[in-house]
Amino acid sequence: MLTNIRLISVREYHQMAEMGIFHPEERLELIAGQIIRMSAKGTAHESAITRTERLLRQRLGDKVLLRIQSPVQLDDYSEPEPDISVVKLNPLDYEDHHPNASEVFLLIEIADSSLKYDREVKANSYSKSGIIEYWILDVNGRKLYMYRLPSPDGYHSESILAEDVTISPLAFPDCAIAIRELLRKI
Repeated sequence: MLTNIRLISVREYHQMAEMGIFHPEERLELIAGQIIRMSAKGTAHESAITRTERLLRQRLGDKVLLRIQSPVQLDDYSEPEPDISVVKLNPLDYEDHHPNASEVFLLIEIADSSLKYDREVKANSYSKSGIIEYWILDVNGRKLYMYRLPSPDGYHSESILAEDVTISPLAFPDCAIAIRELLRKI
């Protein structure tokens, strides 16, 4: 294990972006003090985001704010950009800060090429930060990984659900979503 690694803080990450260190088209996120290049977005990935956002918007309406591939600040060293964030309403629409863990109802990642990373790295980071619920929609395996009960050691509840199952977010038990609806092919 390397011990001489210098971690980047969220503040430093923002300063680097403001100074133009990163190319404007570069897809990056900060996880545990490390700048990570995000995978290219494929068509299956994009269409799953569109379907998921549409279904959540239809079912949750104006009870929440849906943010698509926007930053969430987990702590001083992590600011990932989940595919979909279901967050509390904010009068300024988060103009003055990115949502933090206490403002998040649910984070969703769509995995076509990133399943291992989303299950290992992101799940660990989200759990340590207290994100109460995290879903990974596996578009290739046609299943949903559902994580609940966060702790510093990882999520205590992990379910792998087939496409014929209907689920609801913890914060919105009346919001039933059939996994098949998220995975259907257009």
